[in-house]
Amino acid sequence: MERSNGGQNVKWALLGASTIAGQYMVSAIRAQTDGAVRWVVSGKAERARAFAQAHRIERWSTSVEEALEDQAVQAVYISTTNEKHYPLAMAAIGAGKHVLCEKPLAMDAAEAAEMVSAARSAGVTLAVNHHLRSAGSHKAIRALITSGALGRVLSLRLFHAVHLPEHLRGWRLDNPSAGGGVIMDLTVHNADTVRFLLQEDPESVIAETATSGMGAGVEDSAMSVWTMPSGAMVFSHESFTHPFTESGIEVHGTQASVFARGVMAQEPLGRIELVSKQGRGEISFDAAEIYGSVIEDFQSAVARRASPAATGTDGAKSLMVARAVHDAARTGARQTINYGEIE
Repeated sequence: MERSNGGQNVKWALLGASTIAGQYMVSAIRAQTDGAVRWVVSGKAERARAFAQAHRIERWSTSVEEALEDQAVQAVYISTTNEKHYPLAMAAIGAGKHVLCEKPLAMDAAEAAEMVSAARSAGVTLAVNHHLRSAGSHKAIRALITSGALGRVLSLRLFHAVHLPEHLRGWRLDNPSAGGGVIMDLTVHNADTVRFLLQEDPESVIAETATSGMGAGVEDSAMSVWTMPSGAMVFSHESFTHPFTESGIEVHGTQASVFARGVMAQEPLGRIELVSKQGRGEISFDAAEIYGSVIEDFQSAVARRASPAATGTDGAKSLMVARAVHDAARTGARQTINYGEIE
C-alpha cells in the first residue's frame, strides 16, 4: 500500500548493504509516495553491486563520499556494523543529509551526544530505527497505560530472549569492537521500549550477563533490573540462545495487567490481553507494516519539521541505558545513569 509522505519526494542513499535494508527498508521507502532509493554503498564492491542488482537500485559504490556528493540525495539510511554509525552519520550530517540510523545510535554516549548536536546545528533530521515503538502493538499498550486503564504502573517485564537467526550471526556473536553482543543488539531496543511505554527515563540499573552457547568474546544473554522515577520496577531479559520461547511484554498496574506475546518482532505480530476485575479480554491493534510507519514518520519530519518516531535524543538515551547495563554487569555494581545535556 502506498503511503502519503506529506508531499515530500525523498531520495535515499543506503549506507550499508545489510540484511534489514534488503528485507525491509527498500520496500518501506518505495511504499511512500515517490519514495526512491538512489544509491547503495558497501565496503565490498561485489556486495554493493549484487545488492543494487537484486533490488533494482541504479547506483552503487564503495565510496560514501560519492553518494553524499549527489545533490539529489536528501536522506541516508545507515545499517552498517555499529562502530561505523558515528563516522557515517557525521559525514552525512556534514553534507546536509537527513539521517535515519540503525540502533544503537553510536558506540558510546559522547559520540551520540555529538551526533545529536551536529544534526541540530545543521538543521537536519536525525532519527534512529527503534522500529518497535512504531508497531501497532506497542502503541496499543502505551494507549492503555496513558488512558489510566491500568491504574498506577507497578512493574514492567520485557522478555526479548530469542534464537538469533543464522543469517544475522557473525559479528554480533564474536566482535566486541564492532558492537557485538546482545546488549547493544537487544537491550538497547528494550530500553527504547520502556522509555516509549512509560514516558520516563531509567535512573539506575543492576545487571548480570552470560555466555550461554553462542557468544565468543561477547555476552549472548543478559538480565537487568531498572529503577524508574515513578517507582515502577522494570525487569529486562535478552538472549540470542533461546530457540523455544517467545518474546513479550507484561505491564502490571494497580487496576489491571497487560500480557503481550510475540510483539518484540520485525513483523506486526502478536497478541495482547488486558486482565482486570472485569475479566480477561483481547486488545486489538493496528497490524500495519512496521518499517513503513518508521519511514512515513521520518519523511513527514523531513517535510514538515515534525518529529520522527524515535529521535536522535531517544537513540542516545536508549544507548546510555544499554551501556549502563553493560557496566553494571561488568563491575557488579549498580550504575546510575547521567543523561547530561541530551535533550
